[in-house]
Amino acid sequence: MKILVLNGPNLNLLGQREPEIYGAATLADIEAECVKTGREISVEVQFLQSNHEGALVDAIQDAVGRFDGIVLNAGAYTHSSIALRDAISATALPVLELHLSNTHARETFRHRSMIAGVCIGVIAGFGAAGYPLALRALAGHLRPGT
Repeated sequence: MKILVLNGPNLNLLGQREPEIYGAATLADIEAECVKTGREISVEVQFLQSNHEGALVDAIQDAVGRFDGIVLNAGAYTHSSIALRDAISATALPVLELHLSNTHARETFRHRSMIAGVCIGVIAGFGAAGYPLALRALAGHLRPGT
């Protein structure tokens, strides 16, 4: 089983960007933890981050036939990108939406997700620990009964 962990804008700044909201872990720290979790649950994990909406759309489309599912932290594009929503719908791949912070406890504009309706679920508010949770949840979705 292969899962793509896809990260959107500004997540490359984790560890330095508003650590009181997003925590001290860097994206490299999170990637290492995801690879470790993947080994534990027999899942190959690949990581990609882009600040560009089109690159994220391309990655979702390119995942077809290469990955069994996607963990997507779309960052700010969560709240604005119909293009990401359409890409998720078009591929029919299971996508799990992920956020480091609890978006519902933040500014009102962060309360609405453009992608949640086409995702299998949402994990939010657990910081970097949300990534291994998301991998386990998606793997469980892909392997019912395990």
